[in-house]
Amino acid sequence: MFTLLKRFSASVRMNDREPVVRFENVGMRYGQGPEILRDIRFDLEPGSFHFLTGLSGAGKSTLLKLIYLAHRPSRGLIRLFGRDVATMSKDELPNLRRRIGVVFQNFRLLDHLSAIDNVALPLRIAGTRKSKIREQVVELLHWVGLEHQLNARPPVLSGGEQQRVAVARAVINRPSLLIADEPTGSIDDRIAMRIMHLFEELNKVGTTVVIATHNEPLVERFGHPRLHLADGALEVISEVAQRRLA
Repeated sequence: MFTLLKRFSASVRMNDREPVVRFENVGMRYGQGPEILRDIRFDLEPGSFHFLTGLSGAGKSTLLKLIYLAHRPSRGLIRLFGRDVATMSKDELPNLRRRIGVVFQNFRLLDHLSAIDNVALPLRIAGTRKSKIREQVVELLHWVGLEHQLNARPPVLSGGEQQRVAVARAVINRPSLLIADEPTGSIDDRIAMRIMHLFEELNKVGTTVVIATHNEPLVERFGHPRLHLADGALEVISEVAQRRLA
């Protein structure tokens, strides 16, 4: 794992002065319905770590989709890595998205590919040499406890195993920004702690991390600041304030 983290550390861009993510008065609605998110304002500084919390239906997944460019806001300004996403051309978006790793709640694995090939996909898209791909992928799959399922395809994996493949795929390309939607929801506590340790180590070498979760004990245990959604509005709760409330 130390070898893997050295590779991560060499690739994360630490000299960005702009916030990795900036939301200014962002609102989001679907169709003609009411706003799900309204007047959202926050910055994610380079190398920060936040939990995203809120009740089911509060808009956590919608907020994450806005961050990783799956949706465009109904109003307001979103900047990623110092760029206004509204003014970017379609040709510029793929390079921006390659700096973002996403752990989807429904995994989004390709059923016809093995665990190794699912995790290797971002490296292949990025043009990594074949000689390096297998070494990196196997090391990471060992770290998440899937050394016995390297060649298994998603349909024969349990939900927790699929989730670990999804986590490995999200981090293999050493993202500058990592977004995870309930990444520990289908796995046991031992593996969940291992995944959280991986996220923390990535954060220490410069990756900005946002984890959406309902797991309050997890939030309290790790103590990072949280972005809390309620009634369409967002509150940033600092680590100090969380400890005071506890």
